Amino acid sequence: MTESSPDLKAFLLATPFFGGLTDPSLDLLLSMLVERSFDVGATVVAESEPGRSMFIVKSGRLAVSKRANSGDAIPISTLRPGDFFGEMTLIEMQNRSATVVAEAPTVLYELTAQKLYACYKADIHAYVIVLQNINRELCRRLRRSDDRLTRHRMDEEGNSAN
Repeated sequence: MTESSPDLKAFLLATPFFGGLTDPSLDLLLSMLVERSFDVGATVVAESEPGRSMFIVKSGRLAVSKRANSGDAIPISTLRPGDFFGEMTLIEMQNRSATVVAEAPTVLYELTAQKLYACYKADIHAYVIVLQNINRELCRRLRRSDDRLTRHRMDEEGNSAN
């Protein structure tokens, strides 16, 4: 369980994951979070492993990468305080899609699928808002990915024209 404080509530409400929640709903979800600490270089989640939880970054910095066919790690993104990750396993119940490694001492809040289901049973309104927030963030990520792919293709076309 995570200790509740006004600073922690303000931090969580400022994240995309908790936006729009009422104070009682936020308190419920806050009671379900577990604080976890990771040292520099620690792997938080590994690509292809089973996953049944998501994380909100309280402090630190994390590198997200995927494995290429060659086995090389391809950097995908960097996560900072307020970001969240791992939510895809809660929605699609598939293995982890990427590896996340701490690049600095890092503190995360973990929310398990079991706790999210408990939220559903206790406060359906909060559950719907959380799912909307997750979906909104997934849409943002998809748009950024589409933009990167488009820029990459345009760069390739520009280079092949020369």
